[in-house]
Amino acid sequence: MFTVGLTGGIGSGKSAAAARFRHHGVNVVDADLAARVVVQPGRPALVAIAEHFGAGVMQADGSLDRAALRKLVFDHPEERRWLEQLTHPLIREEIISSLAASASTHTAPYAILESPLLIETSQSELVQRVCVVDIPEALQLQRASARDANSVEQIRNIMAAQLPRAERCAKADDILDNSGSLEFLNAQVDALHQKYVQLATQT
Repeated sequence: MFTVGLTGGIGSGKSAAAARFRHHGVNVVDADLAARVVVQPGRPALVAIAEHFGAGVMQADGSLDRAALRKLVFDHPEERRWLEQLTHPLIREEIISSLAASASTHTAPYAILESPLLIETSQSELVQRVCVVDIPEALQLQRASARDANSVEQIRNIMAAQLPRAERCAKADDILDNSGSLEFLNAQVDALHQKYVQLATQT
């Protein structure tokens, strides 16, 4: 199935754009959801994480304390690299499975892969087109701080682990400007939806 990768930095508004694509009946496969699935209790990845990082990243019920792990790995880049080497191949497999399932369960002729690390990882190989949700970095920091419980410093660390804005936009086939209102963003998504339907039916 023709697949469009939807990406952007933290706080850029990927979820809002994805919601509008869903409004048009498009299946959106969320890489963040896949990342949560692969570390569920009983999965080998969670066992490896617990062994490597210790009890400090585990909840009392045996599930992963994602906030504690996020802080640890973004404070220690070498630990983030270890975690990525473990989880990225597993996340990729989960995404491939979800994309394959979408072909039989949705009527839209294309699917969306929503991923914050689409370009930074091999996930970009799974899509035929890249759409970047873009906002100025100052606004990105402001929105992410207002939305998340993370500190400004932690958000800056997350931003530093992602591609610089200019480089991300340079790799885009399409760019959604989310510096304005939700209505402004939705209008752009509506136009892209029509474009993607045409591209998908031509392939």
